[in-house]
Amino acid sequence: MAVKSRTRWVVLAILSLGLLMVVLDNSVLYTALPALTDDLGATSSEALWIINAYPLVMAGLLLGAGGLGDKFGHKRLFVWGMGIFGVASVVAAYSPTPAILIAARALLAVGAAMVMPATLALIRQTFTEARERNIAISIWGSVSLVGAALGPVTAGLLLEHFWWGSVFLINIPIAVVAVISAAWLVPRSEAKPDTPWDWVSSLMALVGLAALVFVIKEVAGADRRWPVVIISFVVAAVAMVLFARRQRGLAHPLLDFAVFRSRPVSAGIIAAGVAMFAIAGMQLVATQRFQLGDGFTPLEAGLLVTCLAGGALPSGLLAGFVMHKIGVSPLIVGGLITASIGLIGALVALPLGVVAFGAGLAVMGFGLGAVMAAASSAVMGNIAPERAGMGSSLEEVSYEFGSLTAVAVLGSIFSGMAAAGDINGGFSAAAMITCVILVLGVASTALLLRGVEVKQGH
Repeated sequence: MAVKSRTRWVVLAILSLGLLMVVLDNSVLYTALPALTDDLGATSSEALWIINAYPLVMAGLLLGAGGLGDKFGHKRLFVWGMGIFGVASVVAAYSPTPAILIAARALLAVGAAMVMPATLALIRQTFTEARERNIAISIWGSVSLVGAALGPVTAGLLLEHFWWGSVFLINIPIAVVAVISAAWLVPRSEAKPDTPWDWVSSLMALVGLAALVFVIKEVAGADRRWPVVIISFVVAAVAMVLFARRQRGLAHPLLDFAVFRSRPVSAGIIAAGVAMFAIAGMQLVATQRFQLGDGFTPLEAGLLVTCLAGGALPSGLLAGFVMHKIGVSPLIVGGLITASIGLIGALVALPLGVVAFGAGLAVMGFGLGAVMAAASSAVMGNIAPERAGMGSSLEEVSYEFGSLTAVAVLGSIFSGMAAAGDINGGFSAAAMITCVILVLGVASTALLLRGVEVKQGH
């Protein structure tokens, strides 16, 4: 249905509010982790699972959530997801043990998995003109980056005055506002009740991802338990093979592997995952390094990593305005190159002080802001309209997989070296691995996008 011009941007603001809350919760515990660990008596392994339960469960459910949006309507899914998110926030805030907090984070992820694909699908439905859609998607991508960067600062501010549970309670008023305004102003999306929902495939994906994270954490950790590695790898491989075979036999699969035949879609998915790996990884290890190594308060550490958002926001918005002129490819490849240069510059400048280090992070963020905006356009502009829910979910899976992989790999390496007394070495190792991932992202996306026309809308 047609949406009036002014109303379109109000709808975008509502969707962005929900997205901001969901993305913020992905990074809000980075600066709160030391206080939370001490209060609950969590082990280093439990602390990483408290963080990773959220992106892990979200990634496992996102593909199925996109199908639910097609079945029940994306507006309805957005409202339901925000409600679940609000309830789970109360449980998380008052969790008495690490196990309960991990479970609450998993429930938060259920709500988030419903909200995130609904936001992008509703943007596509609301903005039918290609140039406006590019701008709207760029704003959406910028909100994702800003939310990820504001998480550590928000936690730092709250921990100056309240206990760690307050980082979850701030979700409640936001959820209430988003639910009421969405029910009133967001246009109803078409529901297709006959669309089947394959919960078995969602469970297979979740089991496969969870087992894969176990493998990554064990291999990256200092004390490797090889029987756990082997068993987890077998479980992951079996679950993924069964998932792939099941998708090929379904009339309405959660994931149609034919979408990967589109080189722009594949490049967009890779770029999104690499960008989020770099953001989540550097936020986690930088906040821990400056708190544990230099005695920064949670607020000071959080403010330092906001340099990423400071660079990302203008480039993400700018990308939306110039994308129709210069295309997607220069923004993705050039953005990843810029991010690599910025991170290397931050490492070189670290001995000169936090100002120079923050400037390097800002350059890194400037590159990643353009990447995320262009990646979204590459995916959504080159996938069939009837696959909009699948496309948005697939992109979100790449974001969450990048995040949880960064936490598993970089978090394990940093924790192991920090426990051995080498905090600076752990940070440098994590940063260099991030540089390697960014360079690999440059090579793969440049190869996929070379000589290919990338659509920006249908």
